[in-house]
Amino acid sequence: MKKILVSIILYFFLGASSFGHLQHYSDVKYLEYDLFRNNDLIGSHKYEFNRKKDKLSVKSVVNFKISKLGIDLYKYYAESAENYEKNKFYSFSSKTIQNKKNKYVNINLNDEKNKLLIDGSSYKGDANINFMVGTWWNHEIVKAKAQISAISGRIIDQKVQFLGKKQIKLNGKNYEALHFKFLSSDETLPDNKKLNTDIWYDAKTLIWLKARFVKQGNWEYRLKKLN
Repeated sequence: MKKILVSIILYFFLGASSFGHLQHYSDVKYLEYDLFRNNDLIGSHKYEFNRKKDKLSVKSVVNFKISKLGIDLYKYYAESAENYEKNKFYSFSSKTIQNKKNKYVNINLNDEKNKLLIDGSSYKGDANINFMVGTWWNHEIVKAKAQISAISGRIIDQKVQFLGKKQIKLNGKNYEALHFKFLSSDETLPDNKKLNTDIWYDAKTLIWLKARFVKQGNWEYRLKKLN
């Protein structure tokens, strides 16, 4: 019975064509997440949704630092812009300063080739049009065979497990959430390159609620504000 229920949920969650569910975010103007490491608040991730007729631009800023005894051990800052036209992905660009190391990626849709063109600090070349940028806010990423690093353009083949509905609490508010686990398809990758991330989306609105992963500590994104 549980398997049947999971199949029904996935059918409705994944059944529409690529990017068709952008309508779920038609009223969203702003998303803000607190970023925790080992349960200490270290920064934030903010999204602004700007619309003009049939165009959507999602601008993002991530800013955090890890300090000890008043000394900054690690700093991270990134800005990005993700663009859609008529619910179809059009382009993405980002610039990241990761502890004084600069990284970037520019992704553009090539309609003639029906491909994504990637120019990034880790990868340059074509990619399947159905691969998605790993910015997490768009729940369509759960059905992509691969995600593209929003930092460097690296292509990460993925497999996604649906772990069921869960009740979670954020900032005093209860949510019924859909819990997914993202894993790298390539088991030969070194551990620091493998994808192993838990993501929760609101069961009703499909808004990204929370993310969790382990990388030199326990990291969590938690929804703080939604407009």
